[in-house]
Amino acid sequence: MRQFEQLHGLMLTVLLALGAVCSWAQEPVPVDSVNPNATLITQDQMNQKQVTNPLEAISGRVAGLTIQKGNNGTAAMDAVRVRGTTSITGGNDPLIIIDGVFGDLKTLSSIYPTDIESFSILKDGSETAMYGSRGASGVIEVTTKKGSSTHATVTYNANFGLSHVTKNLNMLDADGYRNVLSSQGLMLIDKGYNTNWQEAIEQTAWMQDHHIAFMGGGEQAGYRVSLGFMDHTGVILHEKLRNFTSNMSMYQHMFGDLLNIEVGMFGNIQREQTAVYDVQKTFYSAQAYNPTFGTERNSSGSWDGFTYANQINHPMALMDSRTRNKTAHISTHAKFTFTLDAHWKLALFGAYSHNEVETAQYLPTSIWGGGQAYRKSDKTESLLGNALLTYDNHWGPHHVSVAGLAEVNRDIYSGFYTTTTGFSTDAIGIDAIQAGAVTLWDGTGSYREAPSLASFMGRANYDYDNRYQVSVTARADGSSKFGDGHKWGFFPSVSASWTVSNEAFLRDCHWLDNLKLDVGYGLAGNQGGVDSYMTRNALSPVGVTTVGTELAVTLGTLTNINPDLKWEVKRSFNAGASAAMLGNRILASVDFYTSKTSDMLYMYNVGVPPFSYNKLLANLGSMRNSGVEVALGFTPVETRDMELNINTNISFQHNKLLSLSGYYHDYWLEAPDYVDLVSLNGAGFHGGNNHIVYQIVGEPLGVFYLPHCTGLVGNDVDGYSYAIADLNGDGEVNIANGQDRQVCGQAMPKVLLGSNISWRYKQWDVSLQVNGAFGHKIYNGTALAYMNMTSLPGYNVLADAPADNIQDQTATDYWLERGDYLNFDYLTVGWNVPLGASVQRVISRLRLSLTIEDLGTITGYSGLTPMINSSTVNSTLGVDDKNIYPVSRSYYLGINLTF
Repeated sequence: MRQFEQLHGLMLTVLLALGAVCSWAQEPVPVDSVNPNATLITQDQMNQKQVTNPLEAISGRVAGLTIQKGNNGTAAMDAVRVRGTTSITGGNDPLIIIDGVFGDLKTLSSIYPTDIESFSILKDGSETAMYGSRGASGVIEVTTKKGSSTHATVTYNANFGLSHVTKNLNMLDADGYRNVLSSQGLMLIDKGYNTNWQEAIEQTAWMQDHHIAFMGGGEQAGYRVSLGFMDHTGVILHEKLRNFTSNMSMYQHMFGDLLNIEVGMFGNIQREQTAVYDVQKTFYSAQAYNPTFGTERNSSGSWDGFTYANQINHPMALMDSRTRNKTAHISTHAKFTFTLDAHWKLALFGAYSHNEVETAQYLPTSIWGGGQAYRKSDKTESLLGNALLTYDNHWGPHHVSVAGLAEVNRDIYSGFYTTTTGFSTDAIGIDAIQAGAVTLWDGTGSYREAPSLASFMGRANYDYDNRYQVSVTARADGSSKFGDGHKWGFFPSVSASWTVSNEAFLRDCHWLDNLKLDVGYGLAGNQGGVDSYMTRNALSPVGVTTVGTELAVTLGTLTNINPDLKWEVKRSFNAGASAAMLGNRILASVDFYTSKTSDMLYMYNVGVPPFSYNKLLANLGSMRNSGVEVALGFTPVETRDMELNINTNISFQHNKLLSLSGYYHDYWLEAPDYVDLVSLNGAGFHGGNNHIVYQIVGEPLGVFYLPHCTGLVGNDVDGYSYAIADLNGDGEVNIANGQDRQVCGQAMPKVLLGSNISWRYKQWDVSLQVNGAFGHKIYNGTALAYMNMTSLPGYNVLADAPADNIQDQTATDYWLERGDYLNFDYLTVGWNVPLGASVQRVISRLRLSLTIEDLGTITGYSGLTPMINSSTVNSTLGVDDKNIYPVSRSYYLGINLTF
């Protein structure tokens, strides 16, 4: 460890002495020269709808790239996967690089979408190898707009819009609730109101976005500065989002062609407020609360309670809760490129990033006994410096380029949190948490981590006559997270391509513009599942005890230490072909890939003794991902006044968990045969067989493992129950794991579809985006709960429930439905307004646009929407369980001006 730290310190000193500014970033080698097969999405190819998160600009545009919004909240983060999930413990998010600055999905909120020039998506192992362990789950490079050598230009973009709910669950209204309870002889607590609680917590949302950019320069220098502002409300009461962004860049040529300097800075301050502190409790309450209650406080100033429903609260009381999040981010970077001679260049790059997230939450006494205030602050500082030496030369038909990289980077994570309860009034809330009489010991804490990474990379590209290309990359990463003997990982890759269309036997084939075959193989490491000090015997506070008459905090280890932790390794193979025909009016590509993750990290249950604790993280598992990606583009009409473009991509993906068990030294570690990932929550689901989605070796990650329902059968009280099959044929029904259950589908889609149709006629243009997913299933836990008539009178039910009269809540495959859908994401109509000569002296371009977002969905799924979490392995994967935002539709008016 000491030797590693000495090497790390030496490298950092050398690089900083060379002039690199410390940063948490890496300047990517230009995609055109190093990754010619990477998928490039330029500004003209991005989605034309108004977006809050920049990734929405490429949703559905790239085969193999899954971008799924978590919910309809104002600041909902996207779940992003490049060619699926490849690890159980973590590290599945792609690496985000913005102008050379390393970041994550949250970093994208600091970039205003209009500032983006292009996206480059690197998917296979040979493409991502230059980024080593950071690129194990794919890479998304974002290039922002820069200054130009033309005259000074000012652009202004604005969007104004509204959003409203278009679909809610059809629950019993107050009259239906009264009639059903009276007809069944159930106790009715009737406050005399007729309240639709779903509509009561909803509102029409308003949005406005503004962006202004200044750019200009000359042959030797250029600049671009932009400012952005987003002001959005949500469709749920009290939801607000404000985001201020800034992006500045400058380039300067000095000493002729000897030195080129590029400097940039971007950042944002985002403030979000919401009353939805618990998504499931909020929508569960709004759907199932007694509809005869009113929306106002009673005569005593409190909210009417309903003691028969202890899993939900008065919906308007929940709207009194407040959660505020503030995110502040700033990144600065500088690059110095020295042209040493006609063939050699040296680039020194560095940056510094600072990100801070503050969370403040208050739960009033009406929903939390004594009230509760919570405050948290998380801070990340990221440092990196690298030096890149390149050689590029042509002679005859030969072209050789070689690159060598050395880099070091360090993360510093720190933060604190505190919780207080025992408030005598809700008037103060989170602004004076000392008003709470009780500060919880286990609700207060702080932390600090400082992992570091050192890397060396070499890359060589050879091209012969623009026909045959070979690229070899070798990268070594050393991480402080691992123990001695395991810190360094070696991740090589090789790729080759053949431009068939440049062969002599095809040069007279005038209808074929390009035909290229590619193949690649590479290794990548992953350390996302390892915390900073899991290989060290570190002490932490574990409790409070009495020493004499004084209180003292005890220290101890909380987990088993594993000094043998090492890199997860993903081995990827990719083969593909691409073609362009008829003057690039027909574009087609197909890629096949397969990858295997070995030494996969997993948390095992172990015995005590021989271990000190009952959990151990170890590298024993393996997983395979494979798939086929097809992209097609057609331009059937292309004239001066009219153009029609149709682009479609489709991805077929398959995932399989191969193994988990194995030997750790001489001790056999065995993972359970069935690990439940997602369970149903709410009334009637406690302590029962309510597990839905499982992790099972030999199956895709995230399968439905359920009892089989053969239909509905009558019970003893004139209702119906679920008839469960005896699957193992032992003469009795037992729905425990390993008994009368079966694998009956997967949560992750087998097929993903994205399609865009754009049409232009003179100054008018229309764009339609369609996205789809197929081959997966969704468990409609919402219907299981709300179709159960025994929930009455405590919980309201669906309007269809009395007719079916199901009096059972056993989780079977009865409510397992196909999740296939085709969603019409947006429709945009634009008009490039003709401007007279006198106007063009001031305004060179004026564009107006109207966008309708979320037009509708074609699906057989009976719930609110099939667009739920179907890609991220967490407690919501594949299950609709009373936690879905209402379906909404948005309308935007856009104005774009260039001066």
